[in-house]
Amino acid sequence: MHLLRLGPTGQEIPAVAHEGTTYDLRPLTADVDGAFLASDGVARTRAALATGDLPVLDGADDLRRGAPVARPTAVVCIGQNYAAHAAESGAEPPSTPIVFLKHPNTVVGPDDIVPIPPGSEKTDWEVELGVVIGRTASYLASPDEALAHVAGYTVVDDVSERAWQMEESLGQWSKGKCGPGFAPTGPALRPADELDASDLRLRSWVNGEPRQDSSTADMIFDVPYLVWHLSQYMTLEPGDLVCTGTPEGVGFSGRFPYLRDGDVVEIDIEGIGRQRHVFAATQQPGAAR
Repeated sequence: MHLLRLGPTGQEIPAVAHEGTTYDLRPLTADVDGAFLASDGVARTRAALATGDLPVLDGADDLRRGAPVARPTAVVCIGQNYAAHAAESGAEPPSTPIVFLKHPNTVVGPDDIVPIPPGSEKTDWEVELGVVIGRTASYLASPDEALAHVAGYTVVDDVSERAWQMEESLGQWSKGKCGPGFAPTGPALRPADELDASDLRLRSWVNGEPRQDSSTADMIFDVPYLVWHLSQYMTLEPGDLVCTGTPEGVGFSGRFPYLRDGDVVEIDIEGIGRQRHVFAATQQPGAAR
């Protein structure tokens, strides 16, 4: 089962794909959002599929794919969570999770055009497993409690402007993480109880050429630990998105060129789906930094 949001930006229809057919979720909810997830939305969707209460969504294959969860109140990201990526970044593997934030308005559809900011010379790609929170998580007692607070998983490209991240942020990173469209998300939300997130293959390509190819088994800190850890410092709310870090093979490694106007990035995580988005240079002048 894959939860979806389909249609033009701001007019997405909640939907669910199951056994080759896409169904309209509007009999259950106006949107796939935090409120829906908190009200046992995944279980209610599964029950409605079982009883045949959802109509087929005609023309679903022709609709734009939006981010599978609407309006996350927070996008919380983990840095250098794969040892090989930390090494290619010139850093030792962290002893505790590195945490930074992306603005929630960076979240766009998986196939939407991503602007390269004015003046950017170091726009980079990062395939990441996204964790969508389903129940409020605050001061969890242990990682064993964490998965009960996870609604499911999605795919995120944690787009980064490396000069702004590393040279202008003085260690805070967010200046290089918050450009418009810098978090293509989706295509789907896969329920947590349908997927073992501990060993999923994740890959990326630029203009059809392989870049990243790894497994979530190589994470330094796994999903249960990350959700538990974050809950000690902040309250995670239903619909929030946690990006769990990227493996080696990005532009920042120096092995590949950074993105330019017209470049096509594809990223894929097994069991969830694939994104394909074009990067486009922004012509209007940006604000002084």
